Amino acid sequence: MKRTIPILICVSLMLVSGCIKSEKQAEQSKDQAVPVLVSTVIQKDVPIVLHSIGTVEAYSTVSVVSQVEGMLTRVYFKEGQYVKKGQLLFTIDPRPYEVALKKAQADLEKNVTQAKNAEAQYYRYTELIKAGIVTKEEYDQANTNAEALKSIVNADKASLEIVKLQLNYCFIRSPINGRTGALMVDQGNIVKANEEPALVIINQVSPIYVSFSIPEQELHRVKSYMDSGELGVKAVIPGDENHPVAGSIAFIDNEIDRTTGTIRLKAVFTNKDHRLWPGQFVNIMVNLAIQPDAVVVPSQAVQTGQHGQYVFVVGPDLTGEYRPVVTGRMFKGESVVEKGLQPGERVVVDGQLRLTSGTKVEVKRGLKEDG
Repeated sequence: MKRTIPILICVSLMLVSGCIKSEKQAEQSKDQAVPVLVSTVIQKDVPIVLHSIGTVEAYSTVSVVSQVEGMLTRVYFKEGQYVKKGQLLFTIDPRPYEVALKKAQADLEKNVTQAKNAEAQYYRYTELIKAGIVTKEEYDQANTNAEALKSIVNADKASLEIVKLQLNYCFIRSPINGRTGALMVDQGNIVKANEEPALVIINQVSPIYVSFSIPEQELHRVKSYMDSGELGVKAVIPGDENHPVAGSIAFIDNEIDRTTGTIRLKAVFTNKDHRLWPGQFVNIMVNLAIQPDAVVVPSQAVQTGQHGQYVFVVGPDLTGEYRPVVTGRMFKGESVVEKGLQPGERVVVDGQLRLTSGTKVEVKRGLKEDG
């Protein structure tokens, strides 16, 4: 028992000594300046922007099919070529239709001659029946023949127009300005009228649409800004972020998707340089308005802890101050601070992990201070 008491006294002394040493180390650590990178809180106009992911869609798509049956005798374009409205694309063998046209013209001429003769005979019978030379039955028959031949002539004229139309269909032209896709049927094949596959598909890519969705909660804001004028949109192509494409909203769907809680919109772009391509994914920014005099800091200055978002503010005495903040939207690497900071204050953007409130800081030398 006598030996145990000295041991306990030694252990107690060691523990007290360790605690005192730890407290001194903590005080020394707090007094030691922590190197940090800082940025100045600024005030500027910030765009109010909605972000989404969009899909590029052709302004219009046409499947070109033959409207007559026959042999595909010639193709006048290359796959992937840009074509203009009215440009000749294909020729279907026109010879059968040229023959049919000549026959229809001949039938019409023959029946026109017969109709003229029947009409002349009817007029003669009109005079003869007055003189009592022909019977009423003979007069009626002459009238019937004349009317029947008139109907035949009218039918021949319609048939002639149909054949002319079919002959015209042998020369297939582009209905829109656009870019051709892959050729589906090669020259020399027999094609049928209005049957798949299409000969070629043409996409109109200038102008062009981008389809995207926004949360239903944003619909009222989009509609209100559209009522005051054209609502601008920018499409950012992945890999080419420095050159966004400008357009405007052209369409809002007539109902909200209940499954996703979003509503579909379409923006239209002139796309004269053909940078947007059907099926492509792009990042969409809808520029709603400008928030004037917003308090802004670099987004990396804002940290998230157990009690919410915060920053470290560097005071005039070069000590770090823990400051809770309320942030709004982000734009191009900057965060809008709605509450907690004033313009001109300096915040830490690098080195926060070693800071506590009251810690001495040293602004890093050799690094440009932001702001």
